Amino acid sequence: MGERDVLLRVRTAGFCGTDLSTFRGVNPLVSYPRIPGHELGCTIDAMGAAVPPKFRVGQSVLVHPYQNCGQCSACRQGRPNSCRDNQTLGVQRDGGMTEQLAIPFDKLYTSDKLSLREMALVEPLTIGCHAVTRGRVAAGDTVGVFGCGAIGIGVIAAAAAKGATVIAIEVADEKLALAQKVGAKHVINSAREELHGVLQQLTEREGPRVMIEAVGLPDTFRAAVEEVAFAGRVVYIGYSKQPVEYDTRHFVQRELDVLGSRNALPEDFRAVIAYLESGLLPVDDVITRTVSLDDAGAALADWDSRPGAICKIHVSL
Repeated sequence: MGERDVLLRVRTAGFCGTDLSTFRGVNPLVSYPRIPGHELGCTIDAMGAAVPPKFRVGQSVLVHPYQNCGQCSACRQGRPNSCRDNQTLGVQRDGGMTEQLAIPFDKLYTSDKLSLREMALVEPLTIGCHAVTRGRVAAGDTVGVFGCGAIGIGVIAAAAAKGATVIAIEVADEKLALAQKVGAKHVINSAREELHGVLQQLTEREGPRVMIEAVGLPDTFRAAVEEVAFAGRVVYIGYSKQPVEYDTRHFVQRELDVLGSRNALPEDFRAVIAYLESGLLPVDDVITRTVSLDDAGAALADWDSRPGAICKIHVSL
């Protein structure tokens, strides 16, 4: 442990869609073996000599899990979240599904109001928060969101908090019910309803001004472009596992802004911490299951077998 490091005791670690992809063996960013875990609620066990006095032994903290190079074009533009050589805990490097972890103090956030399990929710919610910022969502916008897993829930919460009208699109009724609890005004089960017709009805035949994709399927990648309004904005968070074919007419005729969104910035972490401190998120509904470390593998296997029933799994260490 270096003089700027804080030795953490990991108390709660969340599983996300990235971990599920890793479990399935289809995550292109992961080499094996790999220790997962980047959604962390921790307490401080010890501190290096250069750690500032605002940190103290026993204090609860959460982790900013990204490590950037500081030299690539993204870093030089002040966008370290999209660093060419980004190293995320549990993805490109071993993560926090372990008893102790040494982290530089400038990668930690504190809150006197949040529980450890709320702290472990911050990072996944920041992904959606960052996507909303990328889409320049503002009060009065209509925002269509594909996917109501943990990342989509973060999108919905952040967009609703900005005063946007959110339309949640999913195939699982349980997740659509959760989307309504976190701020979606309208929900569409695209397995039962005709997506285009319902979106046209809800938007005065214009389409949503912003479409945010948090699924990662070719069909939803295309639909985001096909359904967005003229001069609209499309934001992609998901990774499609297969190539996606488009009718490029949509890009030109509608003069669309098509944006990628990766990871999150410190301001996203601060915004989500403030949001969670407000008590607006139905935490008990977002966290589907809490399991022990011994049961973590079985919980991932269960999530793999019935993904529509699970939003977030927490592992208590």
